[in-house]
Amino acid sequence: MLFDQVSRELELAERHLMVLRAVIERGPIGILKLAEETGMPTHKVRYSLRVLEQERLIKPSTHGAVAGDAVEEFLSGFDTSISDVISKAARIRDMGKPR
Repeated sequence: MLFDQVSRELELAERHLMVLRAVIERGPIGILKLAEETGMPTHKVRYSLRVLEQERLIKPSTHGAVAGDAVEEFLSGFDTSISDVISKAARIRDMGKPR
């Protein structure tokens, strides 16, 4: 329906954030250990790592993924970014209320 794609994107963002948090807290960390710790299949972890690397939030090392160059900036703006998403969702919710 109308919100299926938004829901899938939020689930994907949640998965990427779970992987990013694990890399930040436990890095360097490899795909198998990430899969074990997050409970995700390795193919999903691999995809999240690829996306996070493209965003420069993580980088590969010989011992596994580590925090990337852009992670500090990302985390410093995280609350604002999430607040913006929540505000947009609230506006949409209000648009759907009966008048």
